[in-house]
Amino acid sequence: MFSRYRKDERAIPVNGAPKAPPATIPAGEAAAAPIKNESLPRPLSATASSRRAAQATPADKELRRKQKMNELKVALHKELLEQLNLAALESASEKDLRMEIAEISAEMLSNMSVVLNKDDRRVLNDELYDEVRGLGPLEPLLKDETISDILVNGPQRIFIERAGKLELSDVKFRNEKHLLRIIDKIVSAVGRRVDESNPYVDARLLDGSRFNAMVGPIAVDGSLVSIRKFKKDKLGVDDLVKFGAFTEEMAAYLQAAVSCRLNVIVSGGTGSGKTTTLNALSSFIGNSERVLTIEDTAELQLQQVHVGRMESRPANVEGKGAVTQRDCLRNALRMRPDRIIVGETRGEEVIDMLQAMNTGHDGSMTTIHANSARDGVSRLENMVAMAGIEMPIRALRSQISSAVNLIVQASRLQDGSRRMVSITEITGMEGDVISMQEIFRYQRTGLEPDGTILGHFTACGVRSNYADRFKQWGYDLPASIYEPVRGHQI
Repeated sequence: MFSRYRKDERAIPVNGAPKAPPATIPAGEAAAAPIKNESLPRPLSATASSRRAAQATPADKELRRKQKMNELKVALHKELLEQLNLAALESASEKDLRMEIAEISAEMLSNMSVVLNKDDRRVLNDELYDEVRGLGPLEPLLKDETISDILVNGPQRIFIERAGKLELSDVKFRNEKHLLRIIDKIVSAVGRRVDESNPYVDARLLDGSRFNAMVGPIAVDGSLVSIRKFKKDKLGVDDLVKFGAFTEEMAAYLQAAVSCRLNVIVSGGTGSGKTTTLNALSSFIGNSERVLTIEDTAELQLQQVHVGRMESRPANVEGKGAVTQRDCLRNALRMRPDRIIVGETRGEEVIDMLQAMNTGHDGSMTTIHANSARDGVSRLENMVAMAGIEMPIRALRSQISSAVNLIVQASRLQDGSRRMVSITEITGMEGDVISMQEIFRYQRTGLEPDGTILGHFTACGVRSNYADRFKQWGYDLPASIYEPVRGHQI
């Protein structure tokens, strides 16, 4: 029916074997029966068979079933690559391709004298489709909405992150060659390459997920892959309050801060929720403002009407054509932005970001890697120094104190939960030191036997330095939100 997707309209028997009567395999025990009769194992006597069945545990049976299904998938995938016209498949619809794969696999299973139950046949065809059109073993993990990160440490060890905790999955690649083929499939789709001369690559999948890979000889025990999955449904402020990331009082304060165009830095470690927090804060920006976003990998999902998105670009194979975040930022300043949002500041673009915050682009936002608000300021100083800009330390700190108004500290705690552990205002300079005051914090109170952290959010008893500005902009926050409270434990 779909022979236009095959290299030859005639079905190609597996290994040239004649079609034999199908050997029925019990449900749940799919196996690729050998084609030649002389290779078949001798039938066991009734006594020996029952004794072996009694010794085998359900776990052993399931393991053998998976191994046999995997062997069968390898054989069928090899035959599919020989039969299918890969060039014609580029224009094939998913429905047509799935039907073609099902038809070809049915022929080959019949030639191999293998009978599968309906569920095993469906799973097998899905996996074959993922191998031909998708990303092989990674496809089910990418489709699982509960998984936030996929970490591959060689072909046999694939870890996933659920609810902030890592766990070893039962998904595996056949071998290193199989893993490299999937990596090459990903990077070639975005015009990149990875090999011994260029052993690492950073890319973005079609759904927006961040992809990073490192291959040998740099990766010693097999290729390393990390995928930070892109969330299709953006978490709003109400969602984060519901999940316990911060309180309604903190949300009201942050709404006033963003709406009144304070410059905000979201600080935190890897996987602490910086980008999610930045997305949530951006929801307070009005539709009347022109917003430009600059990222290495486009992740921000702003919902405003007037948004311009920019993404940096690495150098090509010849080492030319690179477009850095600093290049994008400099160009953005000529595009009449009201606000500039930099996905992550990590290098020499920091000086342009600080200058933008100081020269009429109030309300700009960015994220940095740091463990506290004070560490965040120190990191800004270090990035300016790494950019090769020689500036007296007092002048530099004066620049930072006038540019940055608010530092929001996000953290992933050891139980996997993500919290906004601190909101700190920068109030100016005291001598050569940048002065700060903490407005809200997360107070830890204990630890449950199962490892769950107990604690509550509380104000620090300090009135905001920008309270008058909030009032002028129409956000007259009640004084009670600054009063320390015991709060409920979460």
